[in-house]
Amino acid sequence: MSNVLFRILKETHKFTSTANVFTKATTARNNLYSRVSPLGDPRISVIPVLDKWVEEGRKVKAHDLQRLVKSLRSGRRYKQALEVSEWMSNKELGKFSLADRAIQLDLIGRVRGLEFAENYIENMDDEEKIDKIYGALLNCYVREGLVDKALSIMQKIKELGFAGTTLNYNDLMCLYTRTGQFEKVPDILSEMKENNVTPDNFSYRICMNAYATTNDLDNVEIILKEMESQPSISMDWLTYATVAHIYIKVGEKQKAIGYLKKCEEIVGKDVLGYNHLISLYASLGDKDEMMRLWGLQKAKCKKQVNRDYITMLGCLVKLGEFEESEKLLEQWESSSRFYDFRVPNVLLIGYCKEGLIEKAEGMFQNWVQKQKRPIPNSWSILAAAYANKQNMEKAFECMKEALAVQEENVWWRPKAELISNILSWLGDNGDIEEVEAFVSSLESKFPKNREMYHTMVKAYDRVGKEVNVLAADKEADGDEEAKMKL
Repeated sequence: MSNVLFRILKETHKFTSTANVFTKATTARNNLYSRVSPLGDPRISVIPVLDKWVEEGRKVKAHDLQRLVKSLRSGRRYKQALEVSEWMSNKELGKFSLADRAIQLDLIGRVRGLEFAENYIENMDDEEKIDKIYGALLNCYVREGLVDKALSIMQKIKELGFAGTTLNYNDLMCLYTRTGQFEKVPDILSEMKENNVTPDNFSYRICMNAYATTNDLDNVEIILKEMESQPSISMDWLTYATVAHIYIKVGEKQKAIGYLKKCEEIVGKDVLGYNHLISLYASLGDKDEMMRLWGLQKAKCKKQVNRDYITMLGCLVKLGEFEESEKLLEQWESSSRFYDFRVPNVLLIGYCKEGLIEKAEGMFQNWVQKQKRPIPNSWSILAAAYANKQNMEKAFECMKEALAVQEENVWWRPKAELISNILSWLGDNGDIEEVEAFVSSLESKFPKNREMYHTMVKAYDRVGKEVNVLAADKEADGDEEAKMKL
C-alpha cells in the first residue's frame, strides 16, 4: 500500500511543479522543442538537432534551453536532457548558473551513475559547492537508496552553514520511505520543525503515508489537523485525496467518502483533481459517483483531453463496465481530431485481461474499417493475449505487425518476456526465413543477445543447416571478429 501511495504522491507533486514549464515550452510549434519532442527514443542524440538549429542561423537563448531541459526531465528523457544541458554549458550561451549545474549533476547521476556524479562535484571549485549542488548529490543518493551517504551529505550541508531546506528534508523522508524505514519519517518532520524549516504539503503527506503503512490512523488524523492549523499551508485537494486513499486501503469506506467530499469542495476546475476523485471512487466500486464527477468535470473544466478519457476508461474497465466503456470510447472518437491509440488501448487491455479475444479482434477490424493504423503497442497487447492463450502462431503474427509499423524515432520496446516466449516457439516451429527475418527486425529494438542467436541455432539444427554457435555467442556479446564470421 505504502509504495503505491508514495509513487502517487511523488508523481503528482512532480506533475504540478512541471506542468507550467511543459506548457510554455510547447506553446509555439516552430521552436526548438517542436524539433526535439518527436525524438522519443532515448537512444537518439538531440545534439545534431541543436547544431542544425544554429546552422540555420536561428537564435538560441539560455532560458529556452533551460525550459527544454526541464521539459525533457519531466518526460523522463534524462539522457537527452543531459545532452542539452552539456551542449548549453559547452557553447557558453549566457551564464551557466550554479542552479543549472545542480540540474546537470542530477542528470549525470541518473544517466552515467553515482561515480560520475561524485567526480563532477569533486572537480568543482570550493566556492561553487553551494547548498543546491550538495542537494542535487543528496537527491542522487536518495534515488539509489544509499542511507549512509545521504545522511553524510546532509550533515555536510549543515556543517558548511547551509540551512537545510524543505526539499532536503523531504528527500530524507523519501529516502526512509524508499528503504522501508517508515518509523523514521515522523522524526524527520520533527527535526524540520525544531530547526525552523517550514514543512510543505508534501512533507505532511509523506508523513501521513508513513503512519498509514502501520495502520496508525490516529496519527494520520493528528498530522492532518496540524496541517490544517498551519497558516503557511494552503489545504489542497491532493491532501484530502491522500487521506481518502489511506482509508480506502484499510476498508473504512465512510471515512474515505467523507474526505472525498472535502476533496471535491476545493478541487475547483483542476482536471487532475477530478481524475483522482474518479479513480478513488472506482476503488470503492461506486460507478454512480464516477459518472457524476465525469459530468462535473465536463461542465467545469474547459476541455477534456486524452489523459482524462484514459483515466475514465481505465476506471470503467476496472469495474467490468465494458458496455459503458464502449459508449465512452465512441464519444471520444467523435470529439477527437487526432486518433491517439493510447485511449482505445485501455479498453483493448481490458478485453485481453478478461480473455475477450474476439472483442479485441473486433477493435482491430474497426480500426481497419476506419483506416486507422494501430501503433506497435496495440499489436503487442494483442500478441500478449494470444500468448497467454498458448496461441503462439497468432502471437508471432501480431508481433511481426508491431515491428512492421514501428516508426523511426518513436520510442517503443516490446516486453522482454513476450519476446522470449515468441523466440522460444519460433526456434522449435518457425521456418528458417521467418526466424531470420524476425530476429533481424528485433535488432532495431533490442541489443543482440544469445537468446536471438540460440533461436536461430535451434531452427538451423531442425533443418540440418550449420551455424557457428561460438561465433553467435560472441557476437551477442559484441565480439567484432565473430560478426565477420556470421
